[in-house]
Amino acid sequence: MRLPWGAGLPSDRACCGQRCCSSPSAPPLAALGCTKETAFIYAVTSAGLVHSVTRSCSAGNMTECSCDMSLSHGGSASEGWHWGGCSDDIHYGMSFSRKFLDVPLKNVTGRSGSGLVAMNLHNNEAGRQAVAKLMSVDCRCHGVSGSCAVKTCWKTMSSFEKIGRFLKDRYENSIQVSDRLKKKLRRKEKSQRKIPIGKEDLLYVDKSPNYCVEDLKLGIPGTQGRECNRTSQGPDGCNLLCCGRGYNTHVVRHVERCECKFVWCCYVRCRRCETMTDVHTCK
Repeated sequence: MRLPWGAGLPSDRACCGQRCCSSPSAPPLAALGCTKETAFIYAVTSAGLVHSVTRSCSAGNMTECSCDMSLSHGGSASEGWHWGGCSDDIHYGMSFSRKFLDVPLKNVTGRSGSGLVAMNLHNNEAGRQAVAKLMSVDCRCHGVSGSCAVKTCWKTMSSFEKIGRFLKDRYENSIQVSDRLKKKLRRKEKSQRKIPIGKEDLLYVDKSPNYCVEDLKLGIPGTQGRECNRTSQGPDGCNLLCCGRGYNTHVVRHVERCECKFVWCCYVRCRRCETMTDVHTCK
């Protein structure tokens, strides 16, 4: 099924019944409701803010922060390495993200919204935890003739692509919580309520709508008429994008100038080339 992100999300704030899953600082979630897609958007937005701010700090583009100075000393002499270089100051990035994204949510008042605020705050934090979990240590060797007698090491964030894949996995395994939301979140399935909810888990209340079928009320464009790739097994593949309905194939004729040459003096002479391309669109 085609997921909504990157596909033109509506821009109005929306509510699911009496439950509003959006906030002034949140992404434009429109009528997505409190679904697992909404949870993913909260998490990836929070993670993206941490990643972007922290990268700017390390690059020296911000006056309020720089490298993580807490790792400027220490290491392991026995193992032949010490902290150095410019470690990413993820603590500043996470703090900035909490102030920018969480504070507006915490200002939401009303008894009916307290549980939803707790859920959205949890999903924000899950995004930040993903960035922290995937931090890695890079090292550079120092020594005579290229030997690695001593290593200088620093902490760095993973690429945002890797963080996105991690959050996509969290999305696929997201947890549905009770719609009788309170400040303490709990699983919807009574048989699983003794299983604790982890900091990295994504939480949602409402089941996802059918993104394959057009629903103007919910701002879902559907996939009918969408161009797809017949040979791809990815999200752009006809098998997935067309939701099992199959696809139509038609031939498109392209005409363009080709084999252009400069002729003295002074004009360009080109041939007129035609190509025929198969285009596949969802039924």
